[in-house]
Amino acid sequence: MERIGVAAEDVAARHPGPRVPTSAAAARGRVQYLLAGRHPAPGVDPRDDLTLADILLVTSELVTNAIRHGGGVTGFSAAVSGNDLLLSVSDDSDELPRTVTHSDAAGRPAVGGYGWPLINRLSSDVSVVPGAGGGKTIHVVVPLG
Repeated sequence: MERIGVAAEDVAARHPGPRVPTSAAAARGRVQYLLAGRHPAPGVDPRDDLTLADILLVTSELVTNAIRHGGGVTGFSAAVSGNDLLLSVSDDSDELPRTVTHSDAAGRPAVGGYGWPLINRLSSDVSVVPGAGGGKTIHVVVPLG
């Protein structure tokens, strides 16, 4: 299994900067680095373009949700196992992710609420594990093809 995010020295060697990504773009960069060479160049095989887009969308949504709703990313791991990408993102919030209805009580459209359903739709497995000292880690499995 190839991993990014487990050993501090591994992360520092491959990705100078903070141990955990502080933005969705930084997390996507780590995942792209991990997957480099596993997929043809963009445009060569449209299925691979879609797979990579799905993977990067799931990565972005997990990290953005941790930043927006969880007080920031406290842990991040990306690994390839067989034909799957395993992603784990931790934050300090005990609140579980939820799907938001897309209108408020007055019937006005609500903003947001699309990320969690997308994560569940594009992942073959999703689990939320409460942290021993609080917070949570969300683990997802995204097929690589």
